[in-house]
Amino acid sequence: MTETNDNDNTVRLAKRLAEERPCSRREAELYIEGGFVSVDGTLVEEAGARVTMEQVITVAEDATLLEIVPVTILLNKPAGAAQPLHLLNAESLTRTAPGQRFLKRHVTGQEQYMPLDAKTSGLTVFTQDFRVKRKLADEAAKMEQEIIVEVSGTISENGLQQLNTINGKVSWQNETRLRFAIKNPKPGLIEKLCKEVGLTVIAMKRIRIGRIAMASLPVGEWRYLQDHERF
Repeated sequence: MTETNDNDNTVRLAKRLAEERPCSRREAELYIEGGFVSVDGTLVEEAGARVTMEQVITVAEDATLLEIVPVTILLNKPAGAAQPLHLLNAESLTRTAPGQRFLKRHVTGQEQYMPLDAKTSGLTVFTQDFRVKRKLADEAAKMEQEIIVEVSGTISENGLQQLNTINGKVSWQNETRLRFAIKNPKPGLIEKLCKEVGLTVIAMKRIRIGRIAMASLPVGEWRYLQDHERF
């Protein structure tokens, strides 16, 4: 018999689903956390949500008991965002792969790797996947980052040659933008290097980490790293 809360006549959604489907309590939780369960037509992803006996519970026809796979998120961080984790939500998701659905669990427990300082915009990585965590942690010093740097001023004679003495490559993208392809740049390094050759940094944007490019991802939006993509 379903146990109810005497105060409001409700029961945990997972418990009621387990009795109605029928299935085990853990299986009910997986259905709910997997985004397959609706209450009165509204998707509910919290197994501990409480429902009344009058509410209608439905389970999607394609519901599966497969465990939720950890995901990696690529965000185009806006300049000025010191703590960009708050930008990871359903509204700022730009696109998904066929068959991939947004779940609230995708944005919990995310860890940021190779973070940008607040004033720098561009490609930022969050992951729940231990394999990606290990890759980014172990190979950060060897992984090339591509950064577009907007500058003002007049570069000194042989300034570009001087910039290319770093562990990377520097070239002009246009008259006011430099392209740095550099490994593991320390905070403040690019500003320091530019200042030494007579240039002032106005803005910086990271557009690539290893083999992953930001491409056309809009500012402030994010997407999932796909199975075939590798850093």
